[in-house]
Amino acid sequence: MPGMSSGLNANNPTIVAAFQSLLYHQGIVALVVLVVMAAAWRALRMLELRRALSGAPGPAEPWPGASALTTEAPGRRLLRVGFGLLWVLDGILQAQPDMPLGMTTGVMQPAAASSPTWVQHVANAGATVWSFHPVEAPASAVWIQVGIGLWLLVATRGTWSRLAGVAAAIWGTVVWVFGEAFGGLFAPGLSWLYGAPGAALAYALAGVLVALPEEWWAGRRLPRALLRALGSFLVGMALLQAWPGRGFWEGHLPHSALPGSLASMSHRMALTPQPSVLSGWVSAFAGFDEAHGFAVNFFVVTCLALTGAALVVGRRRALRYAVLGYWALSLADWVLVQDLGFLGGVGTDPNSMVPLALLVTAAYLGVTRLPAPGGATATVVPLARAQSLGARLGGWRLALSRHPGYFLRSVLALGSVGIVLLGAVPMALASAQPNADPIIAQALNGVPNVTDFPARTFALVDQYGRPVSLRSLRGSTVALTFLDPVCTNDCPLIARYFRQADNLLSPALRRRVEMVAIVANPVYRTGYYVREFDRQEGMQHLANWLYLTGPLPALQKAWAAYGIQVSYEPGGAMIGHSELAFVIDARGRVRSVLEASPGSGTQAQTSSLAFELAGALRTAARGH
Repeated sequence: MPGMSSGLNANNPTIVAAFQSLLYHQGIVALVVLVVMAAAWRALRMLELRRALSGAPGPAEPWPGASALTTEAPGRRLLRVGFGLLWVLDGILQAQPDMPLGMTTGVMQPAAASSPTWVQHVANAGATVWSFHPVEAPASAVWIQVGIGLWLLVATRGTWSRLAGVAAAIWGTVVWVFGEAFGGLFAPGLSWLYGAPGAALAYALAGVLVALPEEWWAGRRLPRALLRALGSFLVGMALLQAWPGRGFWEGHLPHSALPGSLASMSHRMALTPQPSVLSGWVSAFAGFDEAHGFAVNFFVVTCLALTGAALVVGRRRALRYAVLGYWALSLADWVLVQDLGFLGGVGTDPNSMVPLALLVTAAYLGVTRLPAPGGATATVVPLARAQSLGARLGGWRLALSRHPGYFLRSVLALGSVGIVLLGAVPMALASAQPNADPIIAQALNGVPNVTDFPARTFALVDQYGRPVSLRSLRGSTVALTFLDPVCTNDCPLIARYFRQADNLLSPALRRRVEMVAIVANPVYRTGYYVREFDRQEGMQHLANWLYLTGPLPALQKAWAAYGIQVSYEPGGAMIGHSELAFVIDARGRVRSVLEASPGSGTQAQTSSLAFELAGALRTAARGH
């Protein structure tokens, strides 16, 4: 009935079932990849063990083209392992059932809501891809992030490791721009406490640092530059936090009993689904901030400023205490303000506190602990350049016997790349598809009823008073629905997706298709109302659009022929009627019956319904 339809809930069973099914089937592929990786790891480890037992000397260089460093720099290792684990965790969080439909409404749109218009346009581009493909997009995100995390963990050194950093930097930037709306940097209320500059930016920066040549981590220049950059950022966040008029110095809003900015944030976080103990801590902190807002903000500003200054100055003793203090402050904010970041059903990461703390710690380790330099290098065994296949295989076997660790890491890295591609390829294909998936229409209205029976005849007039009957349309494929010309809710949306479906047809097919609506209002049914509806919805520009009306008995006969119920709604506000679409082939037989309810009329829902209707028209036109 018009005005009575609704949108899709985040836990819509059709979408959730399709998402979980896709994850299951892709998970089988990922499991096969992991089994191959495990078998390769076992074989190459046995080869290393045999060589060790035989007393053969190990290679002076751990793998072809390796760095001159005998060990990985501690700071780089922390970034690689720490963010590798975070990427895996984030991938697992992406597999939550609410993610297909809850990501755009619960994460993307709120992140961009208070940003400038241009930021909203950029973020909405990513939200459109997600909402148009609510099964493929979230499943792809799962495997991309799990794959990147595994890649960082298994590729410890060399080119494969640096490539993992590149992948993390690229995907982290994509998430930061489209998923976090640039981390809220352009929105009012920006604060380190709330997660500025965005967790994904920290992931991207860590990826860049891993992708840099390992020799850059051999000295203190890179870590010092990172410390100064992070310290300057914290000083800037302290100044922003201390800026008057932003609501952080007061526990309550001025001249109001409402809680201030920070207390309000904590109160909201306490309401998310979580263990009662954690909710109690967050609520208690919110109450404390309401009572002592000035003291809390003074403490935060002071800690950020002192920590930032210590990082910029870089004195070793001060650095140690600054890093420890920063971890303590970050963990407190992570628990009491950000509420661990991933609770509530659509949390996609643990927010910014842990990633930023890892960056600070990595920079500190880079300054205080340098990797051991390598000794004399040996000639690397070339991977044979001989022309014959036998010689080439012999060269590979020789390289494998001397550098099994390198081949082990290569196999593991390739397996991780395979898992990334398991998500990246469907994501790329979905991004290139401008139409929403039919699964959205099926989630709204169910699967279309494919049938084959004679269409009932009707004899009416079109919007210009010309007589039209079903017999006069014989030879054309017909999309038939019933619309109220004075409806302001569902009927305009149905007409809109009929127009979009027509645009999806090829020019040749469009000439053989008629888009037809019959008036579904016993009172407002004259040609004037029909033409006004067409003008309002832009339907008069559709060459094959017919909006039919006629005497009430003729309309009632058409309603009864197609099972359309038309009734007055309580209070006389509108006319209620069945929302169906019939696809009739050129021989006058009904081939499909579709529920025509447009839901809440979002762009994704309208596009999906149009795509589904266009598909039914193509099938009927082919005579299948």
